[in-house]
Amino acid sequence: MFAFMDSVFTKMPAFLKALFVMLFIIVLVFCLIVGRSLLIPLFMGGFFAILFTPISMFLEKYRIPRTLSCIISLLLMITLAVGLISFIVNNIVNFTQDFDDVSGRLVSVAANLDEWTFENFGINENLSEKIESDYLLTILNENSKSISAFALNSIGSLSGLILIPVFMFFFLLYRDHLVNMMVMVYRDRDPTLVRVRISNLRKVIQSYIVGVGKVMVILAILNIIAYSIIGIKHAIFFGVIGAILNIIPYVGPFFGVLLPIVYAFLTMDSLFYPLAIFACYQGIQLLEGNFLTPKIVGGNVNLNAFITFLGLLVGAAIWGVAGMVLVIPMMAVLREIFELAENTKPYALLMGEEKEKIKELPKDEPKD
Repeated sequence: MFAFMDSVFTKMPAFLKALFVMLFIIVLVFCLIVGRSLLIPLFMGGFFAILFTPISMFLEKYRIPRTLSCIISLLLMITLAVGLISFIVNNIVNFTQDFDDVSGRLVSVAANLDEWTFENFGINENLSEKIESDYLLTILNENSKSISAFALNSIGSLSGLILIPVFMFFFLLYRDHLVNMMVMVYRDRDPTLVRVRISNLRKVIQSYIVGVGKVMVILAILNIIAYSIIGIKHAIFFGVIGAILNIIPYVGPFFGVLLPIVYAFLTMDSLFYPLAIFACYQGIQLLEGNFLTPKIVGGNVNLNAFITFLGLLVGAAIWGVAGMVLVIPMMAVLREIFELAENTKPYALLMGEEKEKIKELPKDEPKD
């Protein structure tokens, strides 16, 4: 069936091929948008299943039934997730108590800004009169629903919290069935080669996730040390949050440093603290971008920068924050799948890094 479809597609004129590709992309994007409440938990479950597969395989080596090993892996994932959420919630409750005099701080800053703009530009916006505690409470009440909606949209829906562990369990339980299905799809290829490709694909994703995890731990330690030296309260919380948000390329680190900067601006008496946080952020990001990520993560996913950036934009537009987190592993999987067939290898080449061509030096001609 696949061979027949492939032969028909190959014989089509070029403009029909382009038309079919465009229609396929339109239908795919439409399905991703409409089915996001189901697809986001599905892909998140697969993401965690790949991460916890080594644990399940390790338990199965000691004659533990697969069902039990999958349950143990699932409980471990839930424990880690609940621990992380509890840590974040408890710290949020603690540092919100430091915002008792936020309105007074904002009024003082706004008054100074009004005075400066009036003296230099003759403009008086009366910002100090607009910033009052009642005004701030009104803003928070009006936007509280949008904040909760943003949090839910990150995972698709509230039901996604339940579906993620369910999908993870089934992916772990039926992982051999998925491998056999891929072997049947590419039955014109050597089954051993297909199994090796799939095994390598899993190792690539695991290496990427573990590498990102190591970078996150190092960044968390560096952030905590820097914030503690500066004198910022709740340095552990801000350091860990900044490291977690670093998993989102390009925009994640910005939001990770924005939280402590805003906190320092609202609770500290001097602008030195926000500026010092920003300076430390620049230094840590310079270290991360030029040394930590290239050395630890390296080229595990083997995606070029343009495809990565484009994928982040598309992922954010379709699935929001969850799309930005999942898009890089998904594109890495897609690139490896494209490598399995000769007709799709050009797409794998398009997504991957360009290999440097080694120029052969001309050999000296033998002398007579």
